[in-house]
Amino acid sequence: MTDTLITLSNPRSPISEAFRTLRTNLEFTSLDKPIGSMVITSAAPEEGKSTTLANLAVTIAQAGKRVIVVDCDLRRPSLHHIFNAKNAPGFTDMMRDDALMKNPPLQETSVPALRLLASGTLPPNPSELLASRRMSDVIASLQQHADMILFDAPPVIAVTDAAVLASKVDAVLLVVSAGKTKREHAKKAKALIEKVNAHLIGIVLNNVKGESSMYQYYASEDKNA
Repeated sequence: MTDTLITLSNPRSPISEAFRTLRTNLEFTSLDKPIGSMVITSAAPEEGKSTTLANLAVTIAQAGKRVIVVDCDLRRPSLHHIFNAKNAPGFTDMMRDDALMKNPPLQETSVPALRLLASGTLPPNPSELLASRRMSDVIASLQQHADMILFDAPPVIAVTDAAVLASKVDAVLLVVSAGKTKREHAKKAKALIEKVNAHLIGIVLNNVKGESSMYQYYASEDKNA
């Protein structure tokens, strides 16, 4: 594991507590219909979506749920670095191999009940791959092995991948970075997610400075950017 996983390296820190609060908030916002699959994306690059996903996954697993994190950022995969794992075989290999569909190439992590499906061999056509009917089959297969599946997707404004994937899962969490994400970009990202009738469950504010750092990550039902 890398130092990126503050929920493991410093579990008593305010930021780690904020991730646990995020986990609780998500549980309360889905009481009527529990979330089994969720995409985590951002408006633009370098806003902390993968780090947010990884730390949230740790806290969910620590609460006793079986969690699978899937690297569907098929342009700049990073989850294998965060979890010190191999990048293949992975998601794209599962997409084209029926044997792997039946027995997904999941990698164990140092967190009990948390497993990684790395990106696998990078394809020339990520958007088409994610839009295929096979993608729904992959989700169904993974659901047999987990209580929660978290998908890391590319920034929603940059490419169509995140919006395509968002339409196939239960919920979407949008990460924005304080002092970096432009307001118009956040609004555009929200609109793109809603355009595909995806369920935008909340927005995470990342990289808050100063005394507000104890609230560095926050999920809100108020999604007005």
